[in-house]
Amino acid sequence: MRKTKTVYFGAGWFNEKQTKAYKDAMDALKTNPTIDFEDSYVPLDNQYKNIRVDKHPEYLHDIEWASATYQNDLIGIKSSDVMLGVYLPKEEDVGLGMELGYAKSCSKYILLVIPDEYYGKPINLMSWGVCDNVIKMSALKDFDFNNPRFGFYDGAVY
Repeated sequence: MRKTKTVYFGAGWFNEKQTKAYKDAMDALKTNPTIDFEDSYVPLDNQYKNIRVDKHPEYLHDIEWASATYQNDLIGIKSSDVMLGVYLPKEEDVGLGMELGYAKSCSKYILLVIPDEYYGKPINLMSWGVCDNVIKMSALKDFDFNNPRFGFYDGAVY
């Protein structure tokens, strides 16, 4: 398989569960043989002026930082082949919801990845409806991004 696809890596990192899922998904993507990880877009690695608000929360009130970071993330979605959303049922991140909707409007293939221990639990109808496929985290390392397909979620929606 060839590393031909880039992803926009949509994932929360605001609590312990999100941080673990973030790390697990990153590790899987880095080993996936169809992902060009070096040219993919990771929002946390592309904060304006390299200012990470988890380390400098005072920038959450800086309109220049906020505007530029937001606009760069939109460019990241537009310039990536695939929108990947790391999704935790009952831990929805409103930012991820916006990114998913924007990716849909850009006609991107959208893949939701759910940690195995949460897979099958009810997910938000809108997040489910916008995606093309939903997989378990354990399947991410072997997912063929060069041959994406539609797939249903094996769980309920609310």
